[in-house]
Amino acid sequence: MKIVADECVDDEIVLRLRNDGHKVSYVAEVSPGILDEDVLILADKEDTLLLTADKDFGELIFRQGLVKRGILLYRLAEMSKLEKAEIISVAIAEHGDELLGSFSVLTEKTIRIRRV
Repeated sequence: MKIVADECVDDEIVLRLRNDGHKVSYVAEVSPGILDEDVLILADKEDTLLLTADKDFGELIFRQGLVKRGILLYRLAEMSKLEKAEIISVAIAEHGDELLGSFSVLTEKTIRIRRV
């Protein structure tokens, strides 16, 4: 799967997803400091799933309608970076196709997928 990882995503998560065989474009590597709107434009331009921990994307999606491909927002506080990487990796493996075209929220125990 092609994924744009927002700048707030930990390096370990990006590395894990790349090791899983996903093509990951990491904002921290390609365009650090860009605005959230520009991150969405990048994900749309590259026709990819956007991975983020930034809740501000919900506003951009539902009020401004700026997503076409899909967003996976993870809420995994108080976990190690490796634990986060494992949970995200499994969620993408199990729900990959469902995540496309959806705004999804991933927690330690659940994933909520909402079509946009």
